[in-house]
Amino acid sequence: MAKLRVGIIGTGFVGPAHIEAALRTGLADVVAVVGSSEEKARAVADRYGIPRAYGDYHQLLADADVDVVHNCTPNHLHFPMNRDVLRAGKHLLSEKPLGISSAETGQLLQLAREAGVVHGVCFNYRHYAMVQELRQRVLRGDLGEVRIIRGHYLQDWLLWETDYNWRVDPALGGPLRAVADIGSHWLDTVQFISGQRVTRVFADLATLLPVRRRPAAGSRETFTSAADAAGEPVRVESEDAATLLLRFDGGAIGSVTVSQVSAGRKNRLVVALDGSRAAAEWSQEESERLWLGYRDKPNEVLLADPALVSDAARSALHYPGGHNQGWPDGLKNLLMAFYSAVRDGARGDAVRPYGFATFDDGHRMQRILDAVRLSHERAAWVAIDDDNL
Repeated sequence: MAKLRVGIIGTGFVGPAHIEAALRTGLADVVAVVGSSEEKARAVADRYGIPRAYGDYHQLLADADVDVVHNCTPNHLHFPMNRDVLRAGKHLLSEKPLGISSAETGQLLQLAREAGVVHGVCFNYRHYAMVQELRQRVLRGDLGEVRIIRGHYLQDWLLWETDYNWRVDPALGGPLRAVADIGSHWLDTVQFISGQRVTRVFADLATLLPVRRRPAAGSRETFTSAADAAGEPVRVESEDAATLLLRFDGGAIGSVTVSQVSAGRKNRLVVALDGSRAAAEWSQEESERLWLGYRDKPNEVLLADPALVSDAARSALHYPGGHNQGWPDGLKNLLMAFYSAVRDGARGDAVRPYGFATFDDGHRMQRILDAVRLSHERAAWVAIDDDNL
């Protein structure tokens, strides 16, 4: 079967990651890349041997040789670009968030359904092998009834007042920052593993650095170091950290702490489930390990070895045990699932077995984020609005 022809919109941190992952799948060729200028696009295209470079994404949409589009742009561009990609009738994988309001995400979901294309949101952590393994153990009943879902997602790249990025600006990143940027990944991962959906939230948001210094040269790329201590002071409204209490439709209670100002924590996503028979914990920074806890026998640490895991986890492992896989491989697995759905002609509910998050999931995640904002404003529990999903 011929390879899919992929176009990537975005040349920052995420765009090249998508290019590399797409090429590694063996299912696609990247035939075009779009940057904020043709010069930026050409620099990335030359680096990866991509034949076409565009400075305007409309050129990509008019390119009949492009089957699938990846939207890897800043948050405020997701809605208009996703809308136009869907109207062009191309399959679409969007970085999260799908939009920055439920009005936007609801419209995109409707457009995607009408377009009849494969649509996905880049919640990539569900595609790690040991996340797949933990999900299978929950489905088998190994943990018993999952009663408590807890964890955290901690980073430190915005620790100092001289740390500044477009995500800090609500006009570009949206009204929520830490919860929308990384908290949404945690929320998607635990719902995928447990099979339980968040139904109510109680949120406490904190802006711990109300003034930051924007560098004279403009915002830096994500995860780069601060440099301009004399930069322009800028008021900050979005949250640096948050604590959420959660209720799930399967009866579990939960909590998560999210922070982008925790020193020494680079990408510390931790998921823990406490069940009536056993417990489990997984950390993204030690992604090849799955801790399993018991009351009546020794605890275990299961390593990511194709000979030791379930079929679902085995399909996400591409090397023998001891050959650790991590973030780039989770993204690769997501793209393999998405491209397989496109090649197989799967549409609508038929894409569910492929396991990737769809626009349905992206829209409901936005409803959760809406509830987080409202809960913080009211200092009260808020139910997730599932009307018209």
